[in-house]
Amino acid sequence: MDWVTITALDFERCYRAVSTRDSRFDGQFFTAVRTTGIYCRPSCPAITPKPSNVTFLPTAAAAQQAGYRACRRCLPDAAPGSPLWNTRADLAARAMRLIGDGVIERGGVPALAATLGYSQRQLTRVLSTELGAGPLALARAHRAHTARLLIQTTNMPMSDIAFAAGFASIRQFNDTVREVFAVSPTTMRTEAQRVTRSGSHLVPATNGSLTLRLPFREPLDRGWLEWFLSSHVVSGMELWEDRAYTRSLRTPHGHATTRLSFQPDHVRAELSLHDMRDLAPTVARLRHLLDLDADPIGIDEALGVVPADTDVIETSGRDLPDAGAAPAEHPLNVGAAARRTRVHPPFTPGIRVPGCLDGPELLLRTMIGQQISVSAAATHTARLVEALGEPIDGPVARLFPSPAAIAERGAEVLTGPSRRTRSIIGAASALASGDLVLHQGRTASDLRRDLLALEGVGPWTADYVTMRLLADPDVLLDTDLVVRQGATLLGVDLTDTARWAPWRSYLSMHLWKAALAGRKAAPPKASPMKAKTRA
Repeated sequence: MDWVTITALDFERCYRAVSTRDSRFDGQFFTAVRTTGIYCRPSCPAITPKPSNVTFLPTAAAAQQAGYRACRRCLPDAAPGSPLWNTRADLAARAMRLIGDGVIERGGVPALAATLGYSQRQLTRVLSTELGAGPLALARAHRAHTARLLIQTTNMPMSDIAFAAGFASIRQFNDTVREVFAVSPTTMRTEAQRVTRSGSHLVPATNGSLTLRLPFREPLDRGWLEWFLSSHVVSGMELWEDRAYTRSLRTPHGHATTRLSFQPDHVRAELSLHDMRDLAPTVARLRHLLDLDADPIGIDEALGVVPADTDVIETSGRDLPDAGAAPAEHPLNVGAAARRTRVHPPFTPGIRVPGCLDGPELLLRTMIGQQISVSAAATHTARLVEALGEPIDGPVARLFPSPAAIAERGAEVLTGPSRRTRSIIGAASALASGDLVLHQGRTASDLRRDLLALEGVGPWTADYVTMRLLADPDVLLDTDLVVRQGATLLGVDLTDTARWAPWRSYLSMHLWKAALAGRKAAPPKASPMKAKTRA
């Protein structure tokens, strides 16, 4: 797959993607048409403009700042996010993650600059050079997208939408919607209601709840994500039923409850928000949890994964979803002399690396689960949630306890080795005091250093938390028991994996999944090893 970089968009590659309406590039760049003043996603169904009439821009914010308005046919602002924000670890990428989480709406550009450790001037210069727009323009694009969602999918008054989306005034809200979408907010809602009456989608009746379609790039290994979510459910704050995942989460202005289910071409997210200002960061966190902004075709090509109808080595794993395969000559596939047939192979196109919804929760749950099974970890965590979690209304009763609550009373609830309890309390205290900060704007090296400085945190925990918190695509969990078992099963040498960079996090997931499938296929008399918990 051709790669498009942000800083130097290749005109020929971009135009080829637009000419073929290649949806894989949606969100990676935007097509601005000078003759119409409109910008589109690459897969827009409109007639392909002449090369002389188009320019390609790295972000929707850059297009809006240049005076282009969003196409109302392809809705470019609703495209999946660029995978480059995860594969890159530079200042621009880290800033984009924090802008998506609403840092500017909550604290302005000074808060974003302080979080990243740069001056406002330097930050603005880097973002303008790299992304074609400064931090305020990038935040404005996010606010416009949030406003469109609320206008089209809720019955909220326009004044409430303006402030929920992060605008400073109703006038600013009206002006921005007109500039970006070329219609007034009222007209946009009228058009949405007209579509609703035709049966295309429904507008929720309550202002605090809405249902969204979260897009992604195909293919998506839905079964892997379903297994991961369902196997780590903690009673009291999470629920798995009818192949849907429900859980509570803390948000910047309160809390939310979400129900996620996988549909053929999108993830359905039913949200109940305590404060509608939290819509944009909540959606960003859900996309991060499910790794929906990944470029699966590019990753699969790098790892040697091929379509499921290719001749592959036989496997009988059925605990996990139907899979694709790697060609027999590829290093990930072994036993080429084995009987070959068209069956369910051990590698699946579109596997994702699950992220997280909350950094402190991820670390503390991971530490609770060290050296015990998945089910035991869920039991211990559920006990903690029941005792210290904040009660809320809804299908799940509580939030995960705050670090401050665990630091103060965790010793009364946690059981097991005293050293582990002391380590968990210590980590919670560091989080509560601000000595340890976990957010997506950190660099992997700094985050890993701070994690390893904690008592009871070793290389595996530091790598695992770094991989999931930062969506780092190149973390090889080579000390993980299950990953090592998968490597042994498939003959992968974990000491020689440089050829799979920068996608070794995805390699880890493939090996992890292969080991679990192998256990399911093992003879009844076999004694499967206990899987160490993965929070």
